[in-house]
Amino acid sequence: MLSRAPWLQRLRWQRLLGELAAPRRRLRLLSRQLEPHRHWLLPLAAGLALSGLGLGWIGRDLGGGGEIGQRPSLLEQLRQMGRPPATAPLGRAPAPPTQAPWRSPLRRQCQGVDRGLQQRLQAQLASLPSRRNAVRIDPSNYGERFREDAFGNPLDPTPRLVVLHETVYGLGSAINTFRTPHANDDDQVSYHILIGEDGRIVQAVDPGQRAFGAGYSAFNGAWVVSNAALAGSVNNFALHVSLETPLDGEHDGPSHSGYSQAQYDALAVVLADWMGRFPIPATAVTTHRHVDLGGARADPRSFDWRALQSRLAALGKLC
Repeated sequence: MLSRAPWLQRLRWQRLLGELAAPRRRLRLLSRQLEPHRHWLLPLAAGLALSGLGLGWIGRDLGGGGEIGQRPSLLEQLRQMGRPPATAPLGRAPAPPTQAPWRSPLRRQCQGVDRGLQQRLQAQLASLPSRRNAVRIDPSNYGERFREDAFGNPLDPTPRLVVLHETVYGLGSAINTFRTPHANDDDQVSYHILIGEDGRIVQAVDPGQRAFGAGYSAFNGAWVVSNAALAGSVNNFALHVSLETPLDGEHDGPSHSGYSQAQYDALAVVLADWMGRFPIPATAVTTHRHVDLGGARADPRSFDWRALQSRLAALGKLC
């Protein structure tokens, strides 16, 4: 009996190995048969495996296996899979180049308001929703406001700056440009509001969206870098309004005859509306010339800050 034990043991091992090998051969055959269908079988198998894992985990929790209080539940594990590491460092966005601080020509004014002007502008402000003519422009010329910069840092997309522009050419020309698709980033342009010589107010971009009014730009040390390969801009936190240029200003010279009284009325009404809806103080109403870091912009030329001062004061926005 003792002398036959090793032989019996070898026989059992051979039989066991044969039983193990047979399923492998069958699996290879099955694999060749299923190969043409792997494009849908693999996702199905993954789903079944995950389901089995979840059931096994739940079974361990119900069965009391392990120290439940010392390990996270299945639900918590799944939540963690979608979270970035808590200690993952955010990238550091580059600061804009040094520029001169903005010194607003608008001054605090609580008295000396023209009552007739006040009544006229208050009536215009009340009728602004019906006066505002919205036009559709091409989606290539505007976008959503970013809530995160190119380096993963959170952003506040709330408008807090107004940039003044001029069209250089007629109102219709500007609208046609906005309606034209532009694949090249350098050609994409828009303003939130256009104001015609007759005081007509045209909304091209909703204030909640990002107009492409300023390219390489910053304001008092602030900009947003939304593409790591490009420089920053104020567009993500700015509102842009452009005045139609008079006919004698359709050139690249330094000045022209200026803007109409109807335009200053409409501009004051638009600004008062924005200042009431967003955290925009009078000191954050600036020009394209100031925010432009390339030194190529001069608009709005021939702008009369005293005309805007008296109107904003009449609307109670400088007190």
